[in-house]
Amino acid sequence: MKALVLSGGKGERLRPLTEKIPKPLLEVGGRPLIHYPLLMLKRAGITEVAINVHHLAGKIESALGTGKTLGIDITYAPEPTLLGTGGPLIALRGYFGNAAFWVLNADSILDLDLKAMLKLHRERGALATFALFHPANIDYYSRLEIDDEAMLRRVRLVRGRGEEFDDYPAGLREDIAASLRSYMFCGAYICEPAVFGFMPKTSPFSSIGDVFAPMVARAMPLFGYVHQGLFRTMDNLESYEALRREFTTNPPHLDYM
Repeated sequence: MKALVLSGGKGERLRPLTEKIPKPLLEVGGRPLIHYPLLMLKRAGITEVAINVHHLAGKIESALGTGKTLGIDITYAPEPTLLGTGGPLIALRGYFGNAAFWVLNADSILDLDLKAMLKLHRERGALATFALFHPANIDYYSRLEIDDEAMLRRVRLVRGRGEEFDDYPAGLREDIAASLRSYMFCGAYICEPAVFGFMPKTSPFSSIGDVFAPMVARAMPLFGYVHQGLFRTMDNLESYEALRREFTTNPPHLDYM
């Protein structure tokens, strides 16, 4: 299998740090953020990794090189214009070929069991399977809701300050909605090549909003894998500094480090 680690964003909520340092290279625990997803992939035996680059692209390429020092093989996918979270997939369709592939965010740190998640994906015959997490502040995020069989039955995309949602499907029977479990997407999913047939023809576009949410509305076989281990991400400068303090004073154990 191959993977894409999404790294093209500008990191605007982390300015002024990201004016000179691309977000994937911000330091946590003595390493750039992007090392965490890359090494987690390597632990699972996934060593062919594409990285899309846009903001301060040269610095990312200079820092990571070919990936040899990390034991992986990196292919860079430059984006002169940002393609969104879904557009990079179209550009890399030939790279992925006819096999399932992984997509991970560059700015999340987690100890996800990729092999267990892949096992669920295959057992369910899924078109895509998403890593899910239940944070204490779930009201802050969009929600992916699953049933007892782990099938995604509704996507609730947060609007504005989080008090309103765009729901896919728009109408869901109250008894079904009441039985669902709500999670946030924690930045990793497996995707079958058949999903390319549901993507917009032009970029930019959002993978969740423009591809997967409409698929859920059509009751297509998309599933969630509930991750109950470590999950850290950053939304702003305050959360970034908190993460750095944690990794300095009480660093979590990560098997792949």
